[in-house]
Amino acid sequence: MGGRGRPIGMNVSGGTEAQVDDAGQPHPALALPEGTWWDWDVLAWDAGRFLLAAGHDLSYHHGLELVFTAPLFVSCPAAFHDPVFRAPTPEEVAAITRRLGGRPPVLAAFEADAGGSEAVACLVAAERLDIVRGTVLRYWREDEAPGQRFAPWVRPPGE
Repeated sequence: MGGRGRPIGMNVSGGTEAQVDDAGQPHPALALPEGTWWDWDVLAWDAGRFLLAAGHDLSYHHGLELVFTAPLFVSCPAAFHDPVFRAPTPEEVAAITRRLGGRPPVLAAFEADAGGSEAVACLVAAERLDIVRGTVLRYWREDEAPGQRFAPWVRPPGE
C-alpha cells in the first residue's frame, strides 16, 4: 500500500549540535518546509510516539507529519489551525526541566488557533523529532500514486 513518506529533516537526541542553534538557543524554533500547513490534528498518540499531521484540507489528505518519538510532555489541542512555531521561552524550558528532572532533547513550542477567542500556547517535549513530507490519503482509492500512502485507519471496502 504505498511507500513510507520521506523524512526531510530532524532534531535528534544526543549531541549538542542537534540541540543548539547558531545563537546558542538550547531549543530553537522549529522550522517547517514550505507548504500550506494551516490545518493540523493529532493523528496518533501512544507511549512511543506523538504524531501531528498538517495540510490544507484534512478531510482528504495531509502532506506533513511531525513525528515525536518517545514523547515526554504534550500540551496542545487535538485539532488546531495556523500554528506559529517559536523557540520556547526560558520559563517554559525551566518548567519542563523541573517536571521531567532534566532538559528534553526536543522541545517544540508554538501558538495556535484552536477555535477560541485567543491563541493557545502549545508545548511538546520528546526524545526525537522527525519531519516527514508526503501525501497521506485519508480515504480509500484504488489508484494510489507512487509515493502516496494511506492513513492508518483507511482500508479497502469490505475489509
